[in-house]
Amino acid sequence: MTRHHDVHVTADPDRAAWKVTQGGRTLSHHRTQTNAVNAGKRRSRRDHVDLVTHRRDGRVRSKDGYGNEGSTRNTEY
Repeated sequence: MTRHHDVHVTADPDRAAWKVTQGGRTLSHHRTQTNAVNAGKRRSRRDHVDLVTHRRDGRVRSKDGYGNEGSTRNTEY
């Protein structure tokens, strides 16, 4: 089985937008962070990987697990 990389939601500095990336590859662009997070959740659930949401300054805001251990929300950031 191929190991999938975590899905990241980050601000796109080239646009006034948010982007969803996985393994260094941009999957989609969104006007709001909420829309980007929703798209990232769908991809994370499909690939059974973690969803990492970043603040506009690049720091980690939250990390949600959708892997084999079940759905967990980690808010320690």
